[in-house]
Amino acid sequence: MNIVLDTNVLVAGLLSPFGTCGEIIRMVSSGDLTLAFDARILSEYNEVLHRPKFKFEEEKIVALLDYIAYRGQTVAPSPLTNSLPDSDDEPFLEVSMAGQAICLVTGNKNHFPVELCYGIKVFSPKEFLTFYKRQRMRKRITLTNTVISKATSVIPACRESF
Repeated sequence: MNIVLDTNVLVAGLLSPFGTCGEIIRMVSSGDLTLAFDARILSEYNEVLHRPKFKFEEEKIVALLDYIAYRGQTVAPSPLTNSLPDSDDEPFLEVSMAGQAICLVTGNKNHFPVELCYGIKVFSPKEFLTFYKRQRMRKRITLTNTVISKATSVIPACRESF
């Protein structure tokens, strides 16, 4: 699943690895989620993670950013036609649109008014986890129904052969 992750969720996930944001970061590191980004987003991740108040180790920052760059989806977005309340958030919406991300996950939903988001789903971390779990459940149900359908079509053929 391809998503865009606002910097505040990335930082919160690293600071609280067993919280909601931490669960999202674990899903990224396990490959369940793919992050869409551009150079501006990667640069913001780098700048914020290097802030002294967070005390993240340099080698861990480098490893995380390398992983995102290697496993993520680099996007070349176009500028928005309408500005967001905080222009620093615009790259996240632009990348969501250009990268055809399932959604944008942020701790600041009020920075992304629905009427300016061009149909992109903007979720809080908690909303995203609920959405993700529903999507997985739907896939399981579809897969189960497919298996049952195939099995029931094979059973009569097996009976005829006896």
